[in-house]
Amino acid sequence: MILIENLTKYYGETCAVDQINFDIRKGEVLGLLGPNGAGKTTTMRMLTCYLVPTSGDIKVKDFSIKDNALEIKKLIGYLPESAPLYPDMIVYDYLRFIADVRELKKGSIDSRIKELAGICGIHEVMHKSINELSKGYKQRVGLAHAMMNDPEILVLDEPTSGLDPNQIVEIRDIIKKIGTEKTVILSTHILSEAEATCDRIVIINKGKIVAAGATDELKREAGSDYIIQVSLKHGNFEEVSSTLRSVPEVSDVILISDENEILDVHLACSGKKDVRPDIYQAIRNNDWILMEFHKESRTLETIFRELTKEG
Repeated sequence: MILIENLTKYYGETCAVDQINFDIRKGEVLGLLGPNGAGKTTTMRMLTCYLVPTSGDIKVKDFSIKDNALEIKKLIGYLPESAPLYPDMIVYDYLRFIADVRELKKGSIDSRIKELAGICGIHEVMHKSINELSKGYKQRVGLAHAMMNDPEILVLDEPTSGLDPNQIVEIRDIIKKIGTEKTVILSTHILSEAEATCDRIVIINKGKIVAAGATDELKREAGSDYIIQVSLKHGNFEEVSSTLRSVPEVSDVILISDENEILDVHLACSGKKDVRPDIYQAIRNNDWILMEFHKESRTLETIFRELTKEG
């Protein structure tokens, strides 16, 4: 449904997005992940035709952003990180104003507002001023705004940013419900949310795509079933890496940090055998001081840290 080809964006001499390529399928929820400054928001702003790319193209249902920006905008509902609301307006009045801007038929406006109030869970605040609402309810009103013209595609930039745990769960449930009927693209820093909500994930770092796929696919591509986290004192990374790679089940040794004489590494391991006794024996044979040693299941968070760490 959406094809992104060699998309690039420069701000002066700074490259924010660097020749990225991926597709977004009809009816899927795609998560765009990355650290601050990775290029997520810039990518979303180009996708919604708010920014013009330096080079490359985005095609939405065969419309190109180069020639058909208006047609693409009609297909997309966009909720930026800070919902663009008018704080002095009553929620109902605001949504009716948006319906007029979106040129909904007069006879269908009230029924559409009522439908969105049900989907977004804002019935009880329709009579309130927007500046009285909590951040969670403001996000819901912003979501109703983005969905007013029943777009085929919904783009959500950090939709749960600044929300408390209960509000995050509520917004997540709304997104999952919407995702059964629409194509949804969302960015988030909350990795557990992406894992629970998204069908597929694209991880961006420093303007480039470093991984893409479903969580299970990312785990397989990473080449390990689980991680063993090890902290050593007085260990040299090159020596530690060489020694621990010799353990058959260890597929990779990943440097996490090397500060204050403490070396933190992740050992990517495969197979059903518990390899910890072999690793412990290798550490003991080299007289390294073991500070921490535990096994953890491979999660989206560990993959994300490995792919976006400095260096």
